[in-house]
Amino acid sequence: MANNRGGYNFNNVEEIKSRCNIVDVIGRVVTLKKAGSSYKGLCPFHSEKTPSFTVDEGRQTYKCFGCGEGGDVISFVQKYYSLDFMEAMEQLAKEYGIELKTGGNASDGRQSKEFYEINRLAARFFYKALREHNNPGYTYMRRRGMTDETLNTFGIGYADDEWTSLTDHLVEQGYDPKKLVEVGLSSEKDGRFYDKFRGRVIFPIINTGSKVIGFGGRIIADGEPKYLNSRESSAFLKRNNLYGLNVTKDYVRKENRIILVEGYMDVVSLYQAGVRNVSASLGTALTDNQARLIKRYTSDVILSYDADEAGQKATLRGLDVLYDEDLRAKVLVVTDGKDPDEFIKAKGRDAYLELADSALPYGDYKLMKAEEPYDLNNSEQKLKYIRDALKILRGMKPVEADMYLGMLAQKTGISEQAIRQEFENGKVNKSENALGSAIAREEEYKNDISEAEQQLLKLMLLDSDYTKLPDDIKDDVFSDRVSSGLYQAILAEDKGERPLNMERITDQIDAEGTQLLALVMSKIIPGDRESEIFEDCIRFIRLQKLKKEEAHIRARLRDQALGKEEAAKLMQRQIEIQKLIKG
Repeated sequence: MANNRGGYNFNNVEEIKSRCNIVDVIGRVVTLKKAGSSYKGLCPFHSEKTPSFTVDEGRQTYKCFGCGEGGDVISFVQKYYSLDFMEAMEQLAKEYGIELKTGGNASDGRQSKEFYEINRLAARFFYKALREHNNPGYTYMRRRGMTDETLNTFGIGYADDEWTSLTDHLVEQGYDPKKLVEVGLSSEKDGRFYDKFRGRVIFPIINTGSKVIGFGGRIIADGEPKYLNSRESSAFLKRNNLYGLNVTKDYVRKENRIILVEGYMDVVSLYQAGVRNVSASLGTALTDNQARLIKRYTSDVILSYDADEAGQKATLRGLDVLYDEDLRAKVLVVTDGKDPDEFIKAKGRDAYLELADSALPYGDYKLMKAEEPYDLNNSEQKLKYIRDALKILRGMKPVEADMYLGMLAQKTGISEQAIRQEFENGKVNKSENALGSAIAREEEYKNDISEAEQQLLKLMLLDSDYTKLPDDIKDDVFSDRVSSGLYQAILAEDKGERPLNMERITDQIDAEGTQLLALVMSKIIPGDRESEIFEDCIRFIRLQKLKKEEAHIRARLRDQALGKEEAAKLMQRQIEIQKLIKG
């Protein structure tokens, strides 16, 4: 029976409770101070001078021992803002980037709860494995300079190189191995189940509500992929979470700025070195939801990504995401081409913080990167730089753009009047082209590729398992040039790790392929329905194959020159096909 409080399904309630940390929500309106394992403050619901209002982060509840008010994060928002249940849900969902769905049933919520519990047990298993006996994982982390205290703080563990250690352990706890595949801890082949994480140091990914939502695994020996992440599920959506923030969020608040890095080891190394207002974006390009999550703790963000080409591209994309969310974004430029982990070990905390204090603001960094390909002593190249710079400035807020226009004029030796005129002309042209751009987007990819094939391509981008198509349809999928090109590009980049490098994929496809990729990327596939949708797509493609064969047979049967024996065989096959289609 549907549990549909106020029109929203049970899973919405559970997702809000799991993702909206009650300390963060209440801390915006009540000054909370740490008191043991809880937080205390003055009750917002009655007048008092001595704090009797307690927030329990572990249980995600609040209680006032003065007036008796208590409950969870939703009931607090209801009471404090004088909202009904639905309004409180909608407010929290908007703040945390959660999509509310009507209908549904309680099994959705129970599945998320079960996933959290399975992940918790897996985290304990990995944690013990790193500490109970000599193992390559502990040796590796000690060699990287990690102390026992740091390993314990982040709950770091070890997955041995046996094939079924974790799977066997969780099956003994009563869990169906197919459920472990859904969570992303096990894989299945030919009816046999085996561990997804083997021979790796394990970094549990814990949300700000203290729930284990997934894992990242760093390979110890030689091999690929170097890092392996949990697949997405109803419990684990990478775009909504940041690694390490469960540990560092109080330091972020205290420093009133966050340093964003790329990898697990960057977070752990910086934290151990004393730079504790740090977090990482789970190996994905920074998302709008991650930016909104940051905004709950601070408005000042320093990007400290790797110095390689991929890291610099990620920096530029991340800057735009942060800027669009009205966050003050800067870029820490690490010298000597080192990543943050390497730099802080070589130079130390103080040297790293000096770089952080001198980080380049959004506009400065973007203009610096725009200048790099050009020689400003060459008139033609100077002109190209000015045009690139003006494109950047047109995307900025008016006051900021005005400041940089003067700086651009001074840098290039072109009169400020001419620079400003070019800037305004570009804005007019942009406006004139808006309708054409909108029409182009509307018609950008008229294709004959079925929805099933588009969904398959999206699934392949999400998880390597879905690149393996059944033999009976392998030659019948992606038969046109554009979809085939994109499919081959995905296969070429597939090393088992996600996310794939989109830059390298787009380098392998043409303009139409890029349009198709954009269309595919816009598809939304719920993490807990990936396997189901994959099977639906395969069934649809098999059905279309049968229908195509039947149409071919009908055409053959109309041939007057067809012999009786061959006609009989074709009609028999037609009957078989019709039964398969109906069945």
